[in-house]
Amino acid sequence: MQIKYIPPPPPTMPEDPLDDVFNLEDRFFQQGYKQGLEDGATAGRIEGRSFGMQKGFDKFLESGRLASKAVVWANRIPPKTAPPSPGGGASSQPERCALPPLANNARLERNVKMMYALVEPDTLATENTDEAVQDFDDRVKRALGKAKMVERMAGSGTAAGSAT
Repeated sequence: MQIKYIPPPPPTMPEDPLDDVFNLEDRFFQQGYKQGLEDGATAGRIEGRSFGMQKGFDKFLESGRLASKAVVWANRIPPKTAPPSPGGGASSQPERCALPPLANNARLERNVKMMYALVEPDTLATENTDEAVQDFDDRVKRALGKAKMVERMAGSGTAAGSAT
C-alpha cells in the first residue's frame, strides 16, 4: 500500500490564519477514506476471484468423484451375455484382480447410467452465469441422490464418507 500525498489547496488569504490548521484532521480523514476505498475495491476483487476459484474447484472435484464412482459401478455390472472363455482350462495369463460384480438388476443399472449422465464431465457447464451455476449444482445434487441409492442397492455403505 503506497501512501499518496495530496497537496493542500492553493493558498488563499484566509480570514483566519489558523483555519488551515483547524481543518487538517478533516483533510487527512478525507484523504485516508478515499485511499482506503480504492485499496478495498482492488483487494475485494482479488479475494473474490480467489474464493470463486476455490469453490469452483471443490464443486468440480465432487462431480469428478461421482463420475468415477459411476464408472466403477458400471464396470461391475455383469454383461448381458457371458464372454466366451478362450481355451477352456488353465491359461498362461495371470488372473486379473477385479472387484466382485454387482447384482444383475435393471433398476441398479438405470440408476448408474443416470448418475453418470448427470455428472459426465463433457456435458457440465463451465460458464460463470447464474443459470449455469444453478444447473451445475442441481445436477450434482441429483447425482448425489442417485449415488446414495446405488450404494444402498450395491451394499457399498460409503455414503457417510462422501464429501459434500
